[in-house]
Amino acid sequence: MSRHVASVEWVRGDQTFADNRYSRAHDCTFDGGAVVRASAAPTRVAVLLSDPAAVDPEEAFVAALSSCHMLFFLAFAAKAGLIVDRDRDDAVGELGTDDRWRTSMTVVTLCPVVDFTGQTPEMAALDELHHRAHAGCYIANSVRTEVRIEPR
Repeated sequence: MSRHVASVEWVRGDQTFADNRYSRAHDCTFDGGAVVRASAAPTRVAVLLSDPAAVDPEEAFVAALSSCHMLFFLAFAAKAGLIVDRDRDDAVGELGTDDRWRTSMTVVTLCPVVDFTGQTPEMAALDELHHRAHAGCYIANSVRTEVRIEPR
């Protein structure tokens, strides 16, 4: 198997801390060198203490599910001899209360739009590719969240 590493760092700087009025902004650094500014979601922590322009963990979770699904879909489409020009997904995650009475990401809906060159597969073939991609997705296989696939 393989290991995957991300470094997450928050630095207090000259902020007070004990009063709970500190910035939630932090950096996530990935092994290839990409640095992503992250923060608590402004829907969960006041904007003065969060960074609305940064990626919050909820968004990152939804993006990870979408990205993993897309990569498997592209691999299966290529093996099927299809030419994909573009794959875009405006995925949506919903926080709610799960069966353990905990706040969690209860549903993520992937809404992929795929453009092909040449032969566009029939809807049944597309559904099968999405089904296989979902079944193969490491992230979807790792979470309790219901993941819905609703191609557009």
